[in-house]
Amino acid sequence: MKYVALAACLVATPALADFERMEAEGSVDDAFARLETAVEGTGATIFATIDHGQGAVDAGMELGASRLLIFGNPDLGTPVMQEDMLAGLVLPLKMLVYSDGEQTWVAYEEVEETIDDLDVDDDLEVLDKMESALETFAKAAAGG
Repeated sequence: MKYVALAACLVATPALADFERMEAEGSVDDAFARLETAVEGTGATIFATIDHGQGAVDAGMELGASRLLIFGNPDLGTPVMQEDMLAGLVLPLKMLVYSDGEQTWVAYEEVEETIDDLDVDDDLEVLDKMESALETFAKAAAGG
């Protein structure tokens, strides 16, 4: 019976291997500002920012500081959507800056995992460019 419970926990726990996470200096607002500056500096378009922490407060709940940036570049996203229009469900790209109460983090899903279930050639050149951009943005957001 003990093994059944363990197996159920393993199945119910999402794998974090598909996400990249990096420690960031300063507050969520500090790291988020660095992230926005980095994204804008490349000419990418910021489509939306979502303040999950404030949303929780507005709902009368507590979550802690957590902000999501949604951004993209048609030069990179369009070729992916040309291969499979369903890519429009996972693009534009997203990055999360949040605090766990002790540390500020910058996180994003690996591009390979984002498009894994799509009919997109794994060797499509723009995928490497997307992954590189996300890593660059995460490092900029992390600071120092």
